[in-house]
Amino acid sequence: MLSYRHAFHAGNHADVLKHFVQIQLHEYMNQKDTAYTYIDTHSGAGVYALDGGYASKNAEYETGIGPLWERNDLPKPLAEYVKLIKELNPSGKMRYYPGSPYCADKVMREHDRLRLFELHPADSKILADNFRKVAEHAAAQGERPSARGRRVLIERGDGFHALKTLLPPPSRRALVLIDPPYEDKQDYRKVRDALDDALVRFPSGIYAVWYPVLQRMESRQFADKLKRLAAKDWLNVTLTITTPGPDGFGLHSSGMFILNPPYTLEPTLRQVMPYLVQVLGKNADATYVIEKGTQVTGTAAARTGANGAARMPVGNARKASPTAGTGSLRLPGQAPAGTPGAAAGAPRAPAVKRSSIAAAAAGKSARPTEAGVTRKSARPAEAGTAGKSARPTGPRNSGPRRPS
Repeated sequence: MLSYRHAFHAGNHADVLKHFVQIQLHEYMNQKDTAYTYIDTHSGAGVYALDGGYASKNAEYETGIGPLWERNDLPKPLAEYVKLIKELNPSGKMRYYPGSPYCADKVMREHDRLRLFELHPADSKILADNFRKVAEHAAAQGERPSARGRRVLIERGDGFHALKTLLPPPSRRALVLIDPPYEDKQDYRKVRDALDDALVRFPSGIYAVWYPVLQRMESRQFADKLKRLAAKDWLNVTLTITTPGPDGFGLHSSGMFILNPPYTLEPTLRQVMPYLVQVLGKNADATYVIEKGTQVTGTAAARTGANGAARMPVGNARKASPTAGTGSLRLPGQAPAGTPGAAAGAPRAPAVKRSSIAAAAAGKSARPTEAGVTRKSARPAEAGTAGKSARPTGPRNSGPRRPS
């Protein structure tokens, strides 16, 4: 079970993973001068107080940013993330934790654009107030925006629907963060449907999805379903600080799934994730997983069976002719193409009873072969492995294939 209002969980281990990865994605986008749009579908309140209110109730920040606060051996990429949080706490005391909108605002450049959406009325108002105060503070310091148009737009609304109106962005560069509460199990389906549509509208965008790793089936199957979306590449990383208890309550593991990830992200994760497990892990069950691959889509997906093995078509439907006797179409009584001793168009031989076959085989019976399927099946390639798939042998072969 997961009861989720982000203020209760601010700064926990899941936030550490999410915001650390988010900052790495912004840093990559900043390497190119062209402006980009950041879209946050579930922005939350933007900033959270750790020393009072909801966050102090369970003090979940003690499983995340707390243990990292005074460390002096942080890997460089992780140190940049902690530095951003310390800049929000100039007194040196850990009082406030930034949400994803604040992280984006501090890392992005002046000519980049933020489009923030939050459906919860209270959080939406707090988010707008926080950014208004930031703008007022900048104006009091004499800072004036040099870029035309509003840099930050905040809207109380459905972030899933907003993707349809914002993609593709004017600059043809975008980073999208999707982070719903997942209280309703329909959120898993909504995320997948939103990404499916977004990839049609803007295939080259970078899409980052945070998700909880829970006992419920929708959560366990979520990453595997995202792997089949029509993006070029994907990267999935999970952080587990301990295994859940028998009651299944609590958030002990979470993941970030990135579609079209930058090439710089995986090496950075391999450097940082072992450190996070060492510092944040509660026992020997703490671990992390990093996996990457390419989507199985289109014709490739159609050729993959339920068990992951390649499915072989029966004959060749495109070249089939009712009178030729080739392919998957044939006349009544006509033997399938490739049947031993059967010429194209020849009538099928009378059926022979199994008892006669057994007597003629003198004790040895060959296992019957299904039409169009060879008994030797290739082991399905793992995600991320560019395996070569053999083109299925058509009916032009002169005879049946010898059993392997």
